[in-house]
Amino acid sequence: MRPWILAEQNHHDLQQRKWEVAVLPFGATEPHNLHMPYGTDNYQVEAIGERACRKAYEAGANVLLLPAVPFGVNTNHLQIPGGLALNVVPTTLLAILSDLVDALERQGLRKLVLLNGHGGNELKPLARQLHHRTKVFLCVCDWFRMATDRYKEIFDRPGEHADEVETSLGLAYFPHLMFPDRADDGAAAPTKLEAINKGWVSITRPWHLVSKNTGLGDPRTATADKGRRLMDILVDRLGSFLIDLAKTPMDDKFPY
Repeated sequence: MRPWILAEQNHHDLQQRKWEVAVLPFGATEPHNLHMPYGTDNYQVEAIGERACRKAYEAGANVLLLPAVPFGVNTNHLQIPGGLALNVVPTTLLAILSDLVDALERQGLRKLVLLNGHGGNELKPLARQLHHRTKVFLCVCDWFRMATDRYKEIFDRPGEHADEVETSLGLAYFPHLMFPDRADDGAAAPTKLEAINKGWVSITRPWHLVSKNTGLGDPRTATADKGRRLMDILVDRLGSFLIDLAKTPMDDKFPY
């Protein structure tokens, strides 16, 4: 039993604990090229959250990892031929988050980290909408943005989806579900509009048009060692943040 994971606790133990910080992982269930499982986003965010919470807990911080939300905003995946993506719309995600924040606030928890593992889950607008409704401090951490400054020293050609980065994490932490020999090169199809291709105009990309087999980024240089090296950085950074967040008292000016 790992005391920093809510799902593994029992009522006897929880009656005696007061938690300072909760971490709520958000994932998705969607295709990841030909070589990765549909639960990739969930497996990754849970692995990161579990290890970061362990680091913080073992340093004396009362942090608790909540069960992951396995459904993400996948409106642009719904026309993939032969595919299956479990989709919720942003308003549904807001309703889920609102209910969970209300439950935590009623039970005295005042600090909540939204740990996001899926690019379609834009959680910051949801946190903004709840900001004036709750006494719970909300912050958003997209794990895939957490260590991009270190990617050059680990990866050859990081991409976006089922790429070298995600594939390396898969090979390291759920290898029994990986089939790297099946992967294609993850090439992205350009649009007819140069401003979109250059990135200063954004759209919701129809995934069945932008990618041949749902991957964006070449995964073929991925290794388990690269995944473990990245995980070390992610755990160190997020774990250290959780320690600081837990020990910082809340007052009228928090977090300033």
